[in-house]
Amino acid sequence: MPRVFDISTDREAAIDAAAAAIADGRCIVLPTDTVYGIGANAFNPDAVQRLLHAKQRGRDMPPPVLIADAVGLRTLADVVTDDIEAAAEAWWPGALTMVVRAQPSLRLNLGDRGGTVAVRIPDHEFTRELLRATGPLAVSSANVTGEPAATTIAEAQEQLKKSVAVYLDGGVAAEPVPSTIIDLTDSPRVLRAGRISLDQLAEVFPGLVEG
Repeated sequence: MPRVFDISTDREAAIDAAAAAIADGRCIVLPTDTVYGIGANAFNPDAVQRLLHAKQRGRDMPPPVLIADAVGLRTLADVVTDDIEAAAEAWWPGALTMVVRAQPSLRLNLGDRGGTVAVRIPDHEFTRELLRATGPLAVSSANVTGEPAATTIAEAQEQLKKSVAVYLDGGVAAEPVPSTIIDLTDSPRVLRAGRISLDQLAEVFPGLVEG
């Protein structure tokens, strides 16, 4: 049976249980600064496949990777360009996911990602503490593909059930709007509108295009 922890009262036990599940190749549900996410070890292909299976999602939609701090970006990105540094300075931690060229030597098997990886630092202190215990996590919204993203742990449980080993309850999601996704592998391009608006992005990236 999945285990459920209230992070406000069982913080240490929650992190220990979640880290153990991740090390064992299992999936967890965790709070973020947007909606709840389902997470797995980003460097464990079997764990990532469990995440995709839980969401009923194909490999054509690889999950992004959450990291605890900007230092982790340099272990994932092939080159940290001026654009990447500018975006990180402006919106990390926060609701901006950056698609960057991945280190060729990385053993990442997140799906059909074409040599790129989507990375974000969440603006959620508990989640960053968890990431320091687990290492980078492949994280997608905690829902079955096509269904609404979970904004409470109960909604996540209803959809994902026993496909998740540990549920971390952080209360109602602070903001049920997903992160904005920007592709920085070439000229900046918005792939998904989200909490950070196009007008905000255009202040750092004049001439930004969408789609």
